[in-house]
Amino acid sequence: MLFNNPRIYVLQAGILMSPLIFSDEHSLVTISEDSVAVLGSVGALGFMFFMFLSGVKMDLRLTWKSGKLAIAIGLFPVLVSLIFWLMTVKTLHPGGNVFSNKIFHLAVTYSGTSFPVIHSLLSELKILNSELGRLGLSAALIGDMLTLVLTMFSIWVNTGIQKGSKDVLFDVGMAMLYVCIHVFVLRPGMKWMVKRTPEAGQIKDTCFYIIILAFMISPRFTALFRVYFLYGPFIFGLAVPEGPPLGSALVEKLDPVVSGLFMPIFATTCGMRFDLSYFKYSTKYAYHQAVGAVVTLIIKFGVSLLLPLLCKMPTRDSFALAFIMISKGIVEIGSYSIMNDSRVRVSRNCFVNCFDLVKRMQIISEDIFAHLTIVIIIVASVVPIAVKKLYDPSKKYLCFQKRTIMNSRFNQELRMIGCVHVPGNVNSIINLLNASCPTRECPIALDVLHLVKLSGQATPLFIAHHNQQKASSNNSYSDNVVVAFKQFERDNLGAVSVNFFTAVSPSNLMYEDTCNLAMDRLTSFIILPFHRRWYSDGSIESEDQTLRSLNFDILERAPCSVGILVEGRRNIKGSNSKDTLSPSNSSSYAIAVIFLGGEDDREALALAKRFSQDESVSLTVIHLKAVGSLEFFLAEDERMLDKEMLKDIKESVPLTYIKEHVKDGPETSTFLRSIVKDYQLIIVGRRYRSEDAITLGLEEWCEFREIGIIGDLLSSSDFFGNFSLLIVQQQRKRNR
Repeated sequence: MLFNNPRIYVLQAGILMSPLIFSDEHSLVTISEDSVAVLGSVGALGFMFFMFLSGVKMDLRLTWKSGKLAIAIGLFPVLVSLIFWLMTVKTLHPGGNVFSNKIFHLAVTYSGTSFPVIHSLLSELKILNSELGRLGLSAALIGDMLTLVLTMFSIWVNTGIQKGSKDVLFDVGMAMLYVCIHVFVLRPGMKWMVKRTPEAGQIKDTCFYIIILAFMISPRFTALFRVYFLYGPFIFGLAVPEGPPLGSALVEKLDPVVSGLFMPIFATTCGMRFDLSYFKYSTKYAYHQAVGAVVTLIIKFGVSLLLPLLCKMPTRDSFALAFIMISKGIVEIGSYSIMNDSRVRVSRNCFVNCFDLVKRMQIISEDIFAHLTIVIIIVASVVPIAVKKLYDPSKKYLCFQKRTIMNSRFNQELRMIGCVHVPGNVNSIINLLNASCPTRECPIALDVLHLVKLSGQATPLFIAHHNQQKASSNNSYSDNVVVAFKQFERDNLGAVSVNFFTAVSPSNLMYEDTCNLAMDRLTSFIILPFHRRWYSDGSIESEDQTLRSLNFDILERAPCSVGILVEGRRNIKGSNSKDTLSPSNSSSYAIAVIFLGGEDDREALALAKRFSQDESVSLTVIHLKAVGSLEFFLAEDERMLDKEMLKDIKESVPLTYIKEHVKDGPETSTFLRSIVKDYQLIIVGRRYRSEDAITLGLEEWCEFREIGIIGDLLSSSDFFGNFSLLIVQQQRKRNR
């Protein structure tokens, strides 16, 4: 695939409808002057909506939290490339003034960094919350703010040359007043709206309409306050409190329309302006501009590469980051298109003052626009391919060290991660750990990871709560989770230590946060909640397919063993004698391990062995064996390891051992249905793609592959009871 950004395809469609393919008399579409004006107005409106939403998604507080490397990469590539561009122009035009004819303004667009473009690139490549993605976003945020300042500075310089210093001082004062109004009036007003919204409630429609109305009239105010009109909506978006409830509501309601309708129209109209015939009549000045643009890209790439290399970043990662920082896309195309627009109709238009400023800002001709469009298309096609080739975040999960329960020392703490999505997951994990009866001799080090969907923000967050001196912000995502697990830690003082983390990221990238935390914390076991939850009467409470996809991703990439916890429920047609896994309801826990053989089943036995150290735990190992010669489905070495594991657990802990011979899947199902009501927790191995005689005929009925054949069978509605189910997968061996 040549282009990773969908908007590039729309731009190509616009080029196909341009004079490049069809001459005027045989054009693919016939558009009158009036329709051109309407289409251009709709496209410009969409672009300003896009800039507004880009501001809404940005969190400027992160600029103060960026590391030194991110600040350096955000600042120096822009400044150094700008200086080299000015030197190039001065060399090509020795007698020219680099600050005349608005050349400096054009230079800023060449050397600048666009946060929305880089965010879109990282999202498309699914590396938004990887280590490189976070560094790139932080640097892009710094670079975008610097570009904004330089753009305004270039306009003021041009004003000074044309009108004098008094007009410059007036423009600077008006721009500062515009910013102060947003910071000290509009943002506090919108925060007041948010405070009047009930907790976990939706923002009132009236507030939403007020903000949209303010956005619609903002172009008049940008002209009034002498602010570059593209930055008016952007600054207004920055004033909107990011995240839920207001920022996320605006993004959820407006983004589908802007991304699905307005921006494709805008990108198409930009493409329709492109015409290769302008190259025939291109001026020397246009060629010099193209040379300057290429020189700027090369210098910016070199500086962006040199800085991480000096900080000992791996070479491949440094090259990938350098490509990310030179990304160009819809923001640059839109800016050049507006600079080139000389046929904007302003009569009877709500954007009169705004587009009047545009007409005064016409600084590139058609031949320059054609050159720059070619440069952007080449960059937009090369960068995604290069980054994808250079950077693969999943490689860091390849562990040569065994991080399993079996390989954890019995008298050392077991390092675990508990993933929480909804409040119900908290009690489920606490009940499971209570059932393990942790002791000072066999302690548990638990890292609680609260996974929150990124909404109304562009930048993923990863919060280590034990590193915070106080609450992080108004968006205190995990307060209730922290309180519950703190109480659990106090109840098991000395036997359990708990650390808290919150990851705010896109749902399809949450596996990055989970696997990264497992790598950093040397975790041996990750507990994941099952995507389906039941009410006590057996009916389905919720089913989240996004969570199911996340579980699959973690199972495939995890650098340690993984367990999926299926919560217990009471079916209408049946029940068992013990209500829940909660210790308050019983003085004894009945745990069963269904053992068929294989590495996952051995891992399940190792976990059960740690759980059964307390006298209150009653452990039963149910060993299912195939009848007769059918048991030789397993390889000889696997059967030997199974025998050693069974022998070890029999000698280590008191248990009830049940051996049952079955001939096929239906007989296995019948036997398990008869015994599950006697237990509160059942542990099984996933045994993915490990069908044998014992499960013969069951795989074709398997609905949830992530929990294996036996796990899927036990979680089906045919098995009545209130038992919880834990499916275990041992750390996978993966090749580079």
